[in-house]
Amino acid sequence: MAIVRYRSLDNGHPQLGWLENSQITPFPKEAGFSTPQELLQHHLTEIAAAVTSVRNGGTESVELDSATLLAPIDNQEIWAAGVTYKRSRDARMEESTQQDVYDRIYDAERPELFFKGNARRAVGPNGTVTIRSDSTWDVPEPELTLVFNRHREVIGYTIGNDVSSRSIEGENPLYLPQAKMYSGSAAIGPGIVMRNEIEDPQQLAITLVIERGESGAFRGETSTGEMHRTLDDLGMWLHRGNTFPDGAFLMTGTGIVPPDDFTLQADDVVRISITGLGTLSNRVAVLDVTA
Repeated sequence: MAIVRYRSLDNGHPQLGWLENSQITPFPKEAGFSTPQELLQHHLTEIAAAVTSVRNGGTESVELDSATLLAPIDNQEIWAAGVTYKRSRDARMEESTQQDVYDRIYDAERPELFFKGNARRAVGPNGTVTIRSDSTWDVPEPELTLVFNRHREVIGYTIGNDVSSRSIEGENPLYLPQAKMYSGSAAIGPGIVMRNEIEDPQQLAITLVIERGESGAFRGETSTGEMHRTLDDLGMWLHRGNTFPDGAFLMTGTGIVPPDDFTLQADDVVRISITGLGTLSNRVAVLDVTA
């Protein structure tokens, strides 16, 4: 049950709808939104009322199989939080030539927050994420992602994949933008689950499965209960000194880190599942950054 952005096979125009039981019901004009930008102009109560109206019927639905799901983002910025899990802190310290940077930020009052990208750099369900051709060590980072409207309210949650180059960031922490922000470095989806549908977002199981060929290359599990910071705290710091007139997405950090001898390869399939939010699946390709 989620708000999804989709394109019907017989209609090339992207629109928003409510996905439930493999049926997508488009939001009518009366709802006041047909795009993520329009959606996130509204208050949470207004969005919830529109969802209730659609769930009560009255609009013709389409089968999920006859539609293509898109990333639920258009004009929003994607931000990310780092070192919010102990496992992430330990991994960043292991990879880096300046280990104390990550140890200090883990317990600092101010969290690590960085700009990850926008719709142009992000892909949706079944899209292709990329790893850089000038990187030798690349990993997916499965993350619970908060969806904020322009009024600073969390209207819901989705799944994020913060694809990262550990070799580039490990060489020098100041290379973080190159390790994190490039075309195809983020995946978002499959949809936005309303906040009232999730009883406790800080007690959600997260599973990462990486398939290679016909076998599994890696599997890991964690829980948002292992997060060192609260979601409210991360949201507060995101909005400190920032305004988001079109809303924003905030990836909240990862607690799953593959072993040091693992790196993503072309044609790997990354599947991230979070309790209540579904599964986000993406294939991997190599991005040539030398051109």
